[in-house]
Amino acid sequence: MYKNGLTYFSSAFFVLIAHAAMLLNVFANGNYASSSDVIILSAAVIGVDLLYFIVLLFCKQMSYTIEFLLIFILNMSVIFQSGFGEVHLSVKHLITCIVALAACRAGHVLCRSHKWIQEQRKYIYIAIGVLVLAILFLTGSRSMWIQIGSFSLQPSEFIKPLLVLACATSVMEQQRKHKILCFNIVYENMILLGIIILICGLQWWCRDLGSLPTFVGIYVCGLFFRLCYPRAKLSKKVIIGGAAVLLVLAVLAIKFAPGYVQDRLFVDIWNDSSGNGYQQTKALIAIAEGGWFGKGPGKGFLHNVFAHETDIVFSAVCEEWGLLYALMMIFAILLMLAVPLINPPRSYFHSTMAAGICVAFIVQMALNIFGSCNMIPFTGVTIPFISQGGSSMVTSGFMIGMLSAAQSPVFKKPKSKKKNTALTQNKEVSA
Repeated sequence: MYKNGLTYFSSAFFVLIAHAAMLLNVFANGNYASSSDVIILSAAVIGVDLLYFIVLLFCKQMSYTIEFLLIFILNMSVIFQSGFGEVHLSVKHLITCIVALAACRAGHVLCRSHKWIQEQRKYIYIAIGVLVLAILFLTGSRSMWIQIGSFSLQPSEFIKPLLVLACATSVMEQQRKHKILCFNIVYENMILLGIIILICGLQWWCRDLGSLPTFVGIYVCGLFFRLCYPRAKLSKKVIIGGAAVLLVLAVLAIKFAPGYVQDRLFVDIWNDSSGNGYQQTKALIAIAEGGWFGKGPGKGFLHNVFAHETDIVFSAVCEEWGLLYALMMIFAILLMLAVPLINPPRSYFHSTMAAGICVAFIVQMALNIFGSCNMIPFTGVTIPFISQGGSSMVTSGFMIGMLSAAQSPVFKKPKSKKKNTALTQNKEVSA
């Protein structure tokens, strides 16, 4: 039973009704060759719903709110992805969604105990180093992808949860300062600064700066929590000086950015609609033509444009399902991220971890949506859980599991006073 009065089964029923209503819309307004395509899609979505609800019954935890919102969003995305161009089950996306659900459970189990994670800090740093080396030596010529036959892997995606954990596990170390020359230094802060500089350099070397704001957002969020940690005193001059340095670096980064980045920053998409502005112009036209209620599943044109299922998926959903559905999709993700604000985590570690995850998702969504709407330069990043992608989907699922762990943490029970008293008496007698 939930503390707010909602039962487990009524929440599951709500998710089923929501998905059933979407599938009914597909059947009534969709573009499909045969009704069997809709039946297969419906069976897959409802079947995964029911199976996941049964699995959750065996997972004892304080709250299931995040898990219910996750399955709601994932199967919503399966319905969206199965309708672009023509309605048929997107088997690949369905499989990645199931893997994301499994990754969520793994993230929940691994991150519930802050003490255990704290002990694994050095292995987190090692894992980040291994992934960086994999990008440098296994991806080919300045690429972010490892290609294994028809299967591709993006190691940089797996760095995101590791960076969040690195920031969260370094918080307690703020009280351990070491004096070097005239400065009080925390070694973990220097390590994290080196990691973010390494990631920035790696993104530039691979000519893939789209994910850079997400990594920077995680680092800045972790830095803020470290500064706010009790006894982690830092003078205002240092804070102002650091902010000034970041501002100067941002200006220099824009000025000396590679040519392709400069083109995206200053392109007039309507005057270059067949070049650098092609995707954005088509995306804006699709949003306008979709209106509030959309053309209908499978009846859009944007599926003919490259990366419609990933980089401009927001526009593809707007075209076929309408702006109302697209806003509901974004609202559901934001609601899932807002749960830690409704039920605050009970440790500073879990608060830092939850905040880093929320920042990563919000920055990533903002880059995709605002880029598709031409409000900011087009970056080519994906919307978590909605866009297709194996590495991104698994990582996002794991990070939601971390968020869920912040709501159901594990703390070791202190030893009872009776036992401690008995041990003391035995020691006195033996002495």
